[in-house]
Amino acid sequence: MPKIAMIGAGSQIFCKTLSMDILATPALRGSELRLMSRTKPKLQRMEKFLQRVISENNLPANVWSTMDRREALRGADYVICMVQVGGVDAFQLDYEIPLKHGVDQCLGDSLGPGGVFRGLRTVPTLADIIADMKELCPNAILLNYANPMAACCLALGRLSGGVQFIGLCHGVQTTLDLISGYTGKPKDQIEYLCAGINHMAWFLTLRDKRTGEDLYPKFHANMEKPEYFANEKVRGEVMRQFGYFMTESTGHLSEYVPWFRSHKRALEMYCDEPAFGGASGAYYNYCRMLDDKFKTVNYLDTESPRLGARSCEYCSYILEAHETDKVFRLNGNVRNDGYITNLPDGCCVEIPVFVDRAGLHPVRVGALPPQCAALNQSNVTVQTLAVEAGLTGDPEHIVHAVAMDPLTSACCTLKEVRDMVSEMLEAQRQWLPQFKGKKLRATPVISIPKKLKRAEAPVDPALAIANRFGDLATRKV
Repeated sequence: MPKIAMIGAGSQIFCKTLSMDILATPALRGSELRLMSRTKPKLQRMEKFLQRVISENNLPANVWSTMDRREALRGADYVICMVQVGGVDAFQLDYEIPLKHGVDQCLGDSLGPGGVFRGLRTVPTLADIIADMKELCPNAILLNYANPMAACCLALGRLSGGVQFIGLCHGVQTTLDLISGYTGKPKDQIEYLCAGINHMAWFLTLRDKRTGEDLYPKFHANMEKPEYFANEKVRGEVMRQFGYFMTESTGHLSEYVPWFRSHKRALEMYCDEPAFGGASGAYYNYCRMLDDKFKTVNYLDTESPRLGARSCEYCSYILEAHETDKVFRLNGNVRNDGYITNLPDGCCVEIPVFVDRAGLHPVRVGALPPQCAALNQSNVTVQTLAVEAGLTGDPEHIVHAVAMDPLTSACCTLKEVRDMVSEMLEAQRQWLPQFKGKKLRATPVISIPKKLKRAEAPVDPALAIANRFGDLATRKV
């Protein structure tokens, strides 16, 4: 009977989906589900629903809940993390304060000011979970679903100390559906290699499994057609310029690069689709709507307890492979220990991983195409600085992280970045204990009078050479 601790089990989306997947897997139907959350009403609703699922499907499983994380972790075989520290109220600040300062985010949960602050709130919780696991269940595997995925797994890579972990997303699976449609090949007949970082992993190869045909020429050709390009303007344009298609949606990708949301012209041209196609605040508005809608209504009362086909989420397949030794291949987020050679060691990379009874086995990919690695590195830099801030409690590193964010740096001066970070830090202090009593340094604008007598400075040798150009330009010939 696998003992599965589900941390953040009040999650309206992931806990229900992953639990149903687990209970629908024959090898896992005798599992013990340990639900843990700090939100008691949501926790009780989820426990009641899953008890109904177990009863009506006549399963040998067991489910119980607790608000004590250590109780849930004690002796666990697997730990599934789906926490969202601060919930929708913190998310609102992640979106609205940057927008006031000129940074327009569509989702705001992975990069940008919103992603940085979500990471700052989450990293300390992950550190606590890892510390508890080392004591209470050192042989368990941690499956992380908490965002920002790359920053969270970068922190886990620094903290894990032998605890196996993997970060899980569904970008590869869902992007394959789109590629299937755009190439006219069934999804299960596409052979691919996908690697990079979370939400920016590159499909390096796309081939027909049966014939070996390269599918990229047809994919590129179709993306040049308006009827295809219209659905994926941002990802399509990046593929046209960088050569490869990547995971995640147009709305997500538009936040990770400087070219699509930094001014009105770009927004109107590339981010004019509704919702996750690029709309401002799409994810926050969706989450707020659901939170308001079900604040006093138990949505699980209207959910069917019938077990059906498993979702596209990797979780249940990983547990099944580890329990049965039935090998499973996925794309997961792990610490970069030489797996991608032109990204920094220790960062988080999303690469092929095999799972069997012995555990997790990441695959060495080698070097990405240089332009792909460069775009990944622009995001890795932000993730690294955000984790440094989250673990050290140094607020100056928050400024460094946000200032290096590609979208923010295209919208704000350094002084404007500092002002925005200061406002976000003050607004979110209740969820950021590592910064208690700490403030950012003041860097007021230095005013320069019109009739200023400048301080004497030695002539720069380079200036002396430049002056030579002036001499030649004014010399009479």
